Amino acid sequence: MTTEPGTATSPYLSLRQAVRPAILAHRLLAGDQERAGKLATECEDLLYLTGELLKAAGRARILATAPPARMPDEGGGDRQAQLLEAYADAGLLWAKVVGSSLALAEALIERGEWEDVRTLASFLAGAGEESAAAELRIQLGRAAWERHREQLRAVSNDMPSTAIEPAITALRAVLREVPEEYPDRNREVNRFLPPLASAIHAIMKEQQADIPYHSRVEHIATGGVATYPDIVETSLDELAAEFEGICRRPGGK
Repeated sequence: MTTEPGTATSPYLSLRQAVRPAILAHRLLAGDQERAGKLATECEDLLYLTGELLKAAGRARILATAPPARMPDEGGGDRQAQLLEAYADAGLLWAKVVGSSLALAEALIERGEWEDVRTLASFLAGAGEESAAAELRIQLGRAAWERHREQLRAVSNDMPSTAIEPAITALRAVLREVPEEYPDRNREVNRFLPPLASAIHAIMKEQQADIPYHSRVEHIATGGVATYPDIVETSLDELAAEFEGICRRPGGK
């Protein structure tokens, strides 16, 4: 939305940004007529609040750019008060839109519709609501950890070979689904690597496999990457490749 010279600007008055959460809510409702309960309620609330926000923003815009002819008994202070009230209304409604967006995101997380939550977080970040977007990403990360927590409990130094591949899959899913903004995501994944590497290394020794000189399995097993969480994805890929190599060997399980 363009701004006239001398007109006050406000994040609440950016039409394209303000309606993006409503676009998502409308798509969610239109895409599945059977949606009901909490999700539908949150979508309807968001659409209503967005409509009220646009009305308040439009009122502030009109008051700021197209003042009507002043009546003889009308004072300039009255118009200034109307303009301030319109901006205040827009600001409060924008806060309600953001709050309604967070409530909608919680409903989406409960349903496992995480891609829509990522989209909503992106909309909020684009509108300048970085803290709200970060809150959504943290909630999303918490939900993703919960989904894979049971499989990760099996990770240990002496875990059987049948549990290794599911553990690798779960760790890769965490790296894919948990946002990078989630506190200590890489460090938390990294702490599973030494026991996972120890289990793989034990199988390699059990099968009397020739361990190549460039293999880092033993290095990772002894905690060699503990202080390098930034390379956790690379380390996990290396362990996965070593384990896959064991499985492909004649007699490998």
